[in-house]
Amino acid sequence: MRMLKNRKDSKFLDSRQFALWLRGLAIVFFCLLLSSCAGQEQSRSRSSKQKLVLGADRTNKYLPLLKGKKVGIIANPTSVVNKVHLVDTLLSLQVDIGCVFAPEHGFRGEAEAGETVVEGVDSKTGVKVFSLYGDHKKPTAESLKGIEILLFDIQDVGARFYTYINTLQYVMEAAAKHKLPLIVLDRPNPHGNYFDGPILDTIEKSFVGLQQIPIVHGLTIGEYAKMLNGELWLDDSLQCNLKVISMLNWDRNSIYSLPIPPSPNLPNDRAIRLYPSLCLFEGTNVSLGRGTDLPFQCYGFPNNPNGNFEFTPRSIPGKAKHPPLENTLCKGYDLSKSDLNLPMNRIELKWLYDAWNSYADKSKFFLPFFDKLAGNHILKQQISAEWSEEKIRASWEKGLNKYALIRSKYLMYP
Repeated sequence: MRMLKNRKDSKFLDSRQFALWLRGLAIVFFCLLLSSCAGQEQSRSRSSKQKLVLGADRTNKYLPLLKGKKVGIIANPTSVVNKVHLVDTLLSLQVDIGCVFAPEHGFRGEAEAGETVVEGVDSKTGVKVFSLYGDHKKPTAESLKGIEILLFDIQDVGARFYTYINTLQYVMEAAAKHKLPLIVLDRPNPHGNYFDGPILDTIEKSFVGLQQIPIVHGLTIGEYAKMLNGELWLDDSLQCNLKVISMLNWDRNSIYSLPIPPSPNLPNDRAIRLYPSLCLFEGTNVSLGRGTDLPFQCYGFPNNPNGNFEFTPRSIPGKAKHPPLENTLCKGYDLSKSDLNLPMNRIELKWLYDAWNSYADKSKFFLPFFDKLAGNHILKQQISAEWSEEKIRASWEKGLNKYALIRSKYLMYP
């Protein structure tokens, strides 16, 4: 009897252990399944995050707004949808395009910096083209005749003196005045992760600076449009009937390589990253490489006692027909391959300081245009008085703190 009872107990224990084993196996399998699903979800999330969707790509969001309307488009060579120009794409979708408005450098990129954009008819499509860089920087009543809605799609680079944000302001003012809705297709800002530089003094207001913002504003073109509207910065405090088609899967720390040069002398990522710092040389007698293969990637001037790089600016039609210091040997520095902190997170004054300190006749270093680029007359005085870069940067702090509060209201992306 004892043996039998032990056997029964043994069988009972074996079955209980087996059940516990099965239960444990089920738990392990369930955990593995959850882990696999989580991994797949994370993988999908990473994949989704990597796949940037531009405002222009989201045709389902703005085509219904264009249906049955005559459209005016503000565009340049960067205005593309899946490698096809926006104008060509919309025409293929039977959108009625009344005209195109061309900013600096032209609609198809036919004009160099500062050159008047010629009006006419686009040879590829037969669409009428009006210039917004010449006698009329704002759409006129005549050019808007018959237009029922405006569409803006231009890649900006995030600097106050890059004229596309000022073209945007003039377009918004014209749209508001003529009661036309405006759609802005958003694109990344390669300098969207920071803002820096002196705030514009209104006495230096010009087409390379219309608003009291720093040199690097840290906003996408869509965010900037919302700020112009929200802060009542348009003429006569007008407000535009604005709609921004946002991007998907972009954040301010994303590294975005522009697939199309935003202008002829910003041919690559390095030139774009250096642009806010080196563009100040446009207001001096120092060459920043226009008329070479390295525009905005080098700097120098004749008889420079320092530097290990020599270059001679030449005429390059379409890019730099008559560059500063044309046909003159310059000596300075090549930054195209230098070990720089890219992406950058502030304006660098060290190159400007180096050129200033090396320049023999300092009375000829600065040109009048420097104050327009700097946005004030103070920066020139600070450098001339040999202020340290740290002291100059400290003088920007109050203005930047005030701007930060304004900017924060219009951020659409993390």
